[in-house]
Formats: sequence, structure tokens, C-alpha cells
Amino acid sequence: MQAVGLITEYNPLHNGHLYHLRQAKKLTQADCSVVVMSGNWLQRGEPALLDKWTRTQLALEAGVDLVVELPVFYATQPAHLFARGGVEILTALGCESLVFGTEHPELDFERLLTALPKTKAAFKHYNATYASQFNSALQQTTGVSLTHANDMLSFCYYLANQQFGEQLRLVPIKRQVAVHSDDEIQPASAFASGTAIRTAAMLKKWDQVQAVVPAQTLKQLQTQRLQTWDDFWPYLQYQLLTASVTQTHQIDQMAEGLEYRMKEMVQAATSFEDLMTRAKSKRYTYTRLQRVATAALLQLTAAEVQTAQMHNYVRVLGFSPAGQAYLHQVKKQLSLPLYTKINKELRLHGLALDYRAGRVYELVTGQSQDLYRRPIRVLE
Repeated sequence: MQAVGLITEYNPLHNGHLYHLRQAKKLTQADCSVVVMSGNWLQRGEPALLDKWTRTQLALEAGVDLVVELPVFYATQPAHLFARGGVEILTALGCESLVFGTEHPELDFERLLTALPKTKAAFKHYNATYASQFNSALQQTTGVSLTHANDMLSFCYYLANQQFGEQLRLVPIKRQVAVHSDDEIQPASAFASGTAIRTAAMLKKWDQVQAVVPAQTLKQLQTQRLQTWDDFWPYLQYQLLTASVTQTHQIDQMAEGLEYRMKEMVQAATSFEDLMTRAKSKRYTYTRLQRVATAALLQLTAAEVQTAQMHNYVRVLGFSPAGQAYLHQVKKQLSLPLYTKINKELRLHGLALDYRAGRVYELVTGQSQDLYRRPIRVLE
């Protein structure tokens, strides 16, 4: 069996994602589709609107064959680390290709790689904080500026694929929504950004949402509890108010004096949005602050995240018969550990950070996220 890989968040799964999945199967003629999906905490530093099990079910009902979780120590990182985690998992699973959406699929991403510093140490400086500086260097070297989020992420897929031996054939396709951050659903359109859909769902504008998501997604949005940062604000506020600056400094992505700024701004902040507005500056972007807030809420330290990134794994969330057959085909050759459930031993060690992230999410949802949860199985 040949497998095509996709790296996703499905927050929530919408018509653009269906187009992506169908195009991936059409362009590659793969026997099996493998999705690496973020869990309950996402790349922009925010909680998922629907929990990972609901989103897995929706993915399987949409035609995905195998869903595995992108661990939280990659899922909540800047683009180059997010991409690295997903590409490593797809490579380990023996996928033949990776299909991804981008604003400008005509770009020669492989040529752009020549603009990168040649050492890993140099590239580590080009994280979210220095994204604009990196883009400036790219412009000077190649004449190209990656100003759209998915163009930059696409570039990072090429980088990650290079790091893992270029085992994946990379297939960029044109995104059906031009601007990832559009906050309104356009009339008479079958496609909308995730941002617009989440905004409309929170306002219960179901007539608008219905036009741009599958029927199963609409049903889940209407019947499930929807999580936002407002739900977790009291817990984050408590963490930032009670932790010392020394403790806060150890939080992942908390650097360059940001711990002092967060500590000061939380004193008067009345909501999560208020805190972000107060802390935002030219130096600290909104997305960077959200990622820091996520790490602070989950108490993810830089040291433990960096250690965890050296020990990636394949955590299965769900599969179809084809996905199960493919997993059986490749599991003996896997270069990464394979997990289908979290027991007490893994809770304390191998999957400790994902378990912690799930438990914090449970504080709001009340629904068990990890301990003894088994993969979802669907019939053809």
C-alpha cells in the first residue's frame, strides 16, 4: 500500500480541508491517507474549538484512513518546528508523499532553501520572534518574500523533508481561501477560513457555517461544547500571578525579558484578550504571545520541550480498515515508538507532556482525553 500524508489541525474540519484531502488522493493515487493532526492545543497558541477525539471522528467520516497526533511539544511551536514534527512522523510511517495547501504553489521552495544559514545553530535564531528578520534575509538573497502563513509553512516542510532525508515527495496545492486569517464568511462561498468559521460558530451563525463545512462538522459545532481562551483565562491568570519571575523565565518560548512583561501586564489584565493587547508590541507578536501563554498554562518548560523533541512518537487516534491495514504493514519498520493508548506508565514518562496538556483541557470540557482512550475505528 502507498500512503499520502497530510499535516493538519482541523479546527474545525471544513470544506477547504475536504478539498485538500480529495486533491491529495487524486494527485497521488495513494491507497491510504495518513493525517498528522494537532491535539487539543494548536500551532497559533490556542485551544482547539473541538477536542481531538471529535476532530478525529470527523476526519475519519470525511475519508481519512489513519489519524495520528502531533505531540504538543511540536503542535504549539513556530512553523519550522511544527513542520519538523509532522514530517518526521510521516517519514517514519513510510508515507510516499506529503500534500499541503499554500497561497503560492508556483514558488520554487527548494531554491529558497539556499537562503538558509548552513548550520543548525544559525537557524535556531530564526524562530517566531525573528520571523521578520528571516524574511528580510530571504528577500535579499532570493528576491522572494514569504508574507503568507502557509507559504512560510510550506517552505518549512521542504526544510524538514531535507533534514529527514527527503523521503517524502512534496506536492503543494493552491489554497481555496486566499487569506488564512479572514474573519468573515463571504456570502455565496463554499469556502471560508478556519478563523471565520470559528467566529461564526461562537456567534451561532449556523446559516453561514452550514455553507462552508460538512454536515457532520455542523452537527458537532451545534451540539458540543466549544473551547476558547476565555475558558482557560482564570487558570492562566493564576499561573502568571503566583509564579516567580525565575519560574516564568523557564517556560518554553519565554525569552528576552518577556517574563517581566507578562508578569507586569497580568496585574491589571481583565481577560485573555486584554492581556494579549497589553503585552503585544513590535517585538512580541500576538501569535508569539499566545504560544507563550499556552506554554505557561500547561507549565511546559523550555528544557523539557527540547528533550521531548528528541523523542518523537506515533500516537494513533483513529483509523479505517485501510488505515489499520497500512499500520499493520509498516509498524514493524517504524523508527519511532508506536502508542495506541496511554496507561499509567506512559502518563508519567513517555507521553507525560501530552497527558498534562490533555488534563488541562479536561478542566474545561470534563471529558477524558487520554488515559485508557483507545483509537476510534470506523467501518468502510
